[in-house]
Amino acid sequence: MTDRRDFVKASLVASALSGLAGTAKAASPVKPVVVSTWDFGVAANQAAWSVIQGGGHALDAVEAGARVPEADMKNHSVGRAGYPDRDGHVSLDACIMDEQWRCGGVAALEHIAHPISVARRVLEKTPHVLLVGDGALQFAIEQGFPKEELLTPESEAAWREWLKVQNYQPVANSEMSTYGHVPNSKMPGDEHNHDTLGILALDGQGRLSGACTTSGMAWKLRGRVGDSPIIGAGLYVDGEIGAATSTGVGEEVIRNAGSFLVVELMRQGRSPQKACEEAVMRIVRRRPEAAKTLQVGFLALNTKGQVGAFAIQKGFVYAQRDAKATDTVVPAKSFFA
Repeated sequence: MTDRRDFVKASLVASALSGLAGTAKAASPVKPVVVSTWDFGVAANQAAWSVIQGGGHALDAVEAGARVPEADMKNHSVGRAGYPDRDGHVSLDACIMDEQWRCGGVAALEHIAHPISVARRVLEKTPHVLLVGDGALQFAIEQGFPKEELLTPESEAAWREWLKVQNYQPVANSEMSTYGHVPNSKMPGDEHNHDTLGILALDGQGRLSGACTTSGMAWKLRGRVGDSPIIGAGLYVDGEIGAATSTGVGEEVIRNAGSFLVVELMRQGRSPQKACEEAVMRIVRRRPEAAKTLQVGFLALNTKGQVGAFAIQKGFVYAQRDAKATDTVVPAKSFFA
């Protein structure tokens, strides 16, 4: 018969060994990865990589990355140079989330050039997840963000040209040039007019974070909010499993809680690639007629550093930077070839 003291001693040894094994596992090196939507994600990834390379947190990395296209005056679908709504107002949406389920977002935010940084302040300084409209602007100003006029001369000229026809039809990105604009488009708004920068990062300590930022659909109804600032739609991060972000027509992503769905599919055992494919197929099955003309794409990253992407239409690409510090732009597979 086993002596109680022997039993206790054996239990303590087992516990110690288990702890050592856990320590060894935690100490194992993690290869960082940064991925982001579209070709303009290359510059975003580089900024994020600088943070990670210096030992920084993935949350700092994705914020730094998202700020790059927000400041890019050539990018008319993200940030301060974004095309306005049909009334001539530029409004921005963004959200950010880390591996501990901390998150913050802003929607329909006007006059602030970097909504992603305001979203992070929502995460850090408030008990809330999402601030919108005038309240988001008030909060941003209270936090020290400068109030600016975001409607650039170029964007205003495009808007005034659009007003002559007032045709609104989002176009899938089948033949995209840089920044998602079809070359030689006859009318502003006929080009692909709804891109998003979604960026996901896994740092050297195995921490995941994500950010999503956009100026939304060009010529939208004032007050329209898409998926980008909505946790679970445009972005979701689960430190135990992985992270996902989306791009395309936000209404379709919201209807399916798209990014949350991708992460939950990974939780059930799917690879990032298979999870993105299944999420897209759910949209296609539910709205087959709409799916023929609209675009939705998902990008996912798991805790192992594996990446997946899939879209309804061809043309969606994503940028990736890995431990080799090389930048690649990868065409995503799609339902319609």
